[in-house]
Amino acid sequence: MSDQTFLLPDLGEGLTEAEVVRWLVQEGDTVAVDQPVVEVETAKSLVEVPTPYAGRVAVRHAAEGATVDVGRPLLTVAAPAPAAETYREEERAGSGNVLIGYGTSGGAVTSRRRRPRARPAAAVAPASHRVPLVVSPLVRRLAREGGVDLSAVEPTGPGGVIVRSDVERALTRSAPAAAPASAPAPASAPAPVAVPVAGDGAGERRVPLSGFRKAVSAALTRSRAEIPEATVWVDVDATALWQLRQGSPDGPGLLAYIARFVVAGLRQYPMLNARVDTERQEIVEFDRINLGLAVQGERGLVVPAVLGAGTMTTGQLDAEIRRVTADARAGRVSGQEAGTFTLNNYGGFRVDGSAAIINHPQVAILGFGRIMDRPWVVDGELCVRKITQMSFVFDHRVCDGGTAAGFMRSVADAIEDPASAIARL
Repeated sequence: MSDQTFLLPDLGEGLTEAEVVRWLVQEGDTVAVDQPVVEVETAKSLVEVPTPYAGRVAVRHAAEGATVDVGRPLLTVAAPAPAAETYREEERAGSGNVLIGYGTSGGAVTSRRRRPRARPAAAVAPASHRVPLVVSPLVRRLAREGGVDLSAVEPTGPGGVIVRSDVERALTRSAPAAAPASAPAPASAPAPVAVPVAGDGAGERRVPLSGFRKAVSAALTRSRAEIPEATVWVDVDATALWQLRQGSPDGPGLLAYIARFVVAGLRQYPMLNARVDTERQEIVEFDRINLGLAVQGERGLVVPAVLGAGTMTTGQLDAEIRRVTADARAGRVSGQEAGTFTLNNYGGFRVDGSAAIINHPQVAILGFGRIMDRPWVVDGELCVRKITQMSFVFDHRVCDGGTAAGFMRSVADAIEDPASAIARL
């Protein structure tokens, strides 16, 4: 027997570390090449990492909740010498599959994804003894949160892969025995550690920052440290836009209309669709508008982008907004082109205003609060209107208050008279 140590692979996108969320194998288990062995969290996503070696798990080098640097030992597998050579030739040649990335010491990196290899039906062991084959981390999470034993799930995917519908069927069958609402949190959540505090007999809880929270912390700290930001806001009468949406319930949503007006404003004020090159002391304006959307996902706040938003109709924006926000909430956002400007709909949390932090290296962020009935004066008469507060945070290096106000009014005027605005677009 010869021991083969599997190092944490380069997970791509410049990431240098990952947090071990959950081990999928125990020491002493037998594993096959390409079998997922651990679930790790990076600043970008939740990923199941497969092993390039077959054999018996000898040592797990990190505990759940620990952070491991890329290139450090993750797992040691004891395997017969010939079996060790199952380390794939494509990894040794540096093919650079971004999801895994181990063995990529040389050669060009590609974004090609390997399809799961089909397994003949005869090679699948009886359900009571086979190792469950699950490709998607979302399927594993669904099973874990629903208390489903994957080894008892009958797979219907190609090559014996367990797919989402398989787990959902298992959940339906076990619904009467579902865990009560007071069940303990999933194992992936690091357990808080109580530490006594001198003097008052109370305690404190310490929760380690995950890889995702570390990345958020670094980005927001850099934004506040580097960008001299200013905030302006205005109350907007959204009654006409509200009525337009109510009159066409199957049409685009309110956010799609607002996105269309924002895009039009950015074309009028291109210095807000930009970044600052501090080394060359230049403002770099982008030709393309990639509209970032602040979305609260399972792992926290993420900002996926609608790419090429500047060329889309309201209907196209609506469809793309729904797609990217659904992907973000499900944790499927990674590796895409970054946004050039961010739109934040914090009204979904039933709050009225916010002085947001700019999403570095962007130079501005526009936010909307909830739309609510408020007394409003129209043509000298007091009436009830649908009012929302719009706040705009901008980098004072790229423009002054006059430009910021001009952009805000272009968007606000379009919201207050959407029919005329759409006719001009």
